[in-house]
Amino acid sequence: MEPNENKVLIWDAVVRLGHWLMAVGFIVAWLTGESERLRLVHVAAGGTVAAVALFRVVWGFVGPWSARFSSFVRPWRETWDYLVGLIRLQPPHYTGHNPAGGIAILALLALGVLTPLVGWCAYEEIGGKFVEKAHEALANLMLAVVLVHLAGVFVGSLAHRENLVRAMVLGVKRGAPQEAIARPYTAAAVVLLVWVAVAVYWLLRS
Repeated sequence: MEPNENKVLIWDAVVRLGHWLMAVGFIVAWLTGESERLRLVHVAAGGTVAAVALFRVVWGFVGPWSARFSSFVRPWRETWDYLVGLIRLQPPHYTGHNPAGGIAILALLALGVLTPLVGWCAYEEIGGKFVEKAHEALANLMLAVVLVHLAGVFVGSLAHRENLVRAMVLGVKRGAPQEAIARPYTAAAVVLLVWVAVAVYWLLRS
């Protein structure tokens, strides 16, 4: 068996939990955006997205190598080459996030903070119709990025014959043994959960 055929732990618990919390939070926020009756649910979902995004930014500097921005923020030329390879269904394999995924992560983290922030201003009736329209436009932009990201995951899974969704659930990917992270960082994921709960509680109480 070649080294890069080994299954090793790559995604820590913070990355995985944060990914799915953001995904669920965005879906719930999107589905409840037009409902006055479910306004507090919408606020809680948006708050969840923002809280996770902020925590993930910090984790991008202090987490294990695969979670750090330095591991997946690549030069534009490398990103372009990866996209060309992806279109041809022959992209180079990256054990961590690939360059295109890195761009999606940066965009989703930025929108994951900005969209709820503008939404909170609208919720507090700051800025009137302009802020409401801005919130809607940012949410639509975030949806577009999510859809492009999902398409990339689908094509990447086919090209590499590797279930990237499953990898984000279990944390295990194909890689060399020396690329494995030392531990799953479960305690940090608990801190993430507490942080999200406190942030959402504060939003609903304010």
